[in-house]
Amino acid sequence: MNEAQTVRNILFNSTQLQRLIINLHTLTGIWANIFDGSGRDIQIRTAHSPFCQRIHATAEGKARCRDCDVRAVRECRAAGNTGIYPYHCHAGLREYLLPILEGGVPIAYLVFGQLLEESSRIQQWERTKSLLDWYDGDMEQLRREFFRLRQCSEEEITAFAEVLEALASYIQLEGIIRSAEYTDVQKLEIYLDQHYMEPISLQRISADLHMGTTKLCALAKKFSNGKTMTQLISLRRINAAKKLLISSNCPISDVAGAVGFSDYNYFTRVFKANTGMSPRAFRKNYEAFMKSQ
Repeated sequence: MNEAQTVRNILFNSTQLQRLIINLHTLTGIWANIFDGSGRDIQIRTAHSPFCQRIHATAEGKARCRDCDVRAVRECRAAGNTGIYPYHCHAGLREYLLPILEGGVPIAYLVFGQLLEESSRIQQWERTKSLLDWYDGDMEQLRREFFRLRQCSEEEITAFAEVLEALASYIQLEGIIRSAEYTDVQKLEIYLDQHYMEPISLQRISADLHMGTTKLCALAKKFSNGKTMTQLISLRRINAAKKLLISSNCPISDVAGAVGFSDYNYFTRVFKANTGMSPRAFRKNYEAFMKSQ
């Protein structure tokens, strides 16, 4: 299935889904979550073990988790898999995907995991540690959280997977998750919202959405009062940067990287062109405003 087919409006009953996910964790101690058709977390609840919370708290870790989820969904879809799909996350933990189908098409995914296998915990930690050479946090604390992760047998995984398959059928039957196609304009807006932090180009967007570049440029101008695609991407990045600047103490260079700017100086120029001030001045002005309240 191509990328364009997965860009759907996923309608879901968040109250029912949240209750189901919480009840699963209460009964089994296993973390579960819901992804949309492209592998994006639909934010039903924060479903991370303490180990994964530490990884996810860093900009680099969050990006790696996101990319890992998207890649796993793409591989599951490419394999035509409609049952449980196992994979290892970027930190070496065991994860499992279960497609939720509508008319034979995956519109969302139940995901569970953050688990260790039955083999030696020490050997699994050594493997995980070798994958985390980028992590600059407290490695000893991370190690302690790793050794608290649940270790499951294949028999336990099979049993849990069968329960989830029944749950997926219930979700489908009750219409707790269902889809509605987006218009071309909506598809473009959603795509930009999901990928602005990545190195995207007009050619890549055209390939992913299966739309010609001329049509894309016309769509961009249609919903943005004449802005170009480059301007639209920059605007999303700058708006995301504003939120990070006022909600965190991250170095400005980290903020730039987190929203898709690989060049700090270019980020500063674009930010100033859009806001009339530098990122540093923007943060200071906000802090001064908050102190005056």
